[in-house]
Amino acid sequence: MNWLTEYVRPKIRTLFALSSVPDNLWRQCPSCQQMLFHRDLTANLKVCSHCGHHMRADSTERLDWTFDENTYTRIELPRPVADPLRFRDTKRYADRLKDAREKTHTEDAITVAHGTIGGQKAVVAVMEFNFIGGSMGAAVGDAIVAAARLAVLQHVPLIIFTASGGARMQEGAISLMQMPRTVIATRMVKDAGLPFIVVLTDPTTGGVTASFAMLGDIQIAEPGAMIGFAGARVIEQTVREKLPEGFQRAEYLLEHGIIDMVVKRTEMQATLARVIGLLMQQEPKAAA
Repeated sequence: MNWLTEYVRPKIRTLFALSSVPDNLWRQCPSCQQMLFHRDLTANLKVCSHCGHHMRADSTERLDWTFDENTYTRIELPRPVADPLRFRDTKRYADRLKDAREKTHTEDAITVAHGTIGGQKAVVAVMEFNFIGGSMGAAVGDAIVAAARLAVLQHVPLIIFTASGGARMQEGAISLMQMPRTVIATRMVKDAGLPFIVVLTDPTTGGVTASFAMLGDIQIAEPGAMIGFAGARVIEQTVREKLPEGFQRAEYLLEHGIIDMVVKRTEMQATLARVIGLLMQQEPKAAA
């Protein structure tokens, strides 16, 4: 042993150790398994450049992608009573809320903002699937009502991006009550003669699908999004029939007239601007 092996080699190994390389530089596509460089993936709005798979996105990303650059403002939402039933399963509901807030940096499973899309004003609500599966509790119901009221006040369209597993079981009947509440909220917008546009993203299921998510004047979905009420296995066991392959995917629903269009994420902002312009009888402004 000499100074080369005892001193120099350990120093070189330390400097070039693999642990010094960030572990988030590459992301594997869950569909085609290709490795994607994080900057390329971000630039392509989290859409795989190889197979076109649309990966799930958080609420902040969707707001950034939807509104014109630096034009939107989040609104402060009502804060309902936390853990009204003092629910506990394997973990206290209050602890689940705390963990979800730390993980997502949001107060609940929805964020509401107002700003411009293609130069046209709109109110946008975005559901956060990473917050307890985007489940709909009292906070989500309150947020959608607040978003509807703001849209009516500003006389602008209401757009909701859905991403949810359905009702939040930890709030029991209180969660189920949000279904009629959100339906009434959409009616407020429509009664004011304003467009209500829904963008269905992966996944949209359960009580959200059974309420406001299917009531849009225009129903848009992202490619490959799973949209349905119950799981495929549950439906097959109930009707005792073999269901068509992909019957809960956006493309199948478009083919059978359940939704109006399937739009790629990279084209979503331009599509929304065009739809708003048509429904509000305005010409969308050209992008700067």
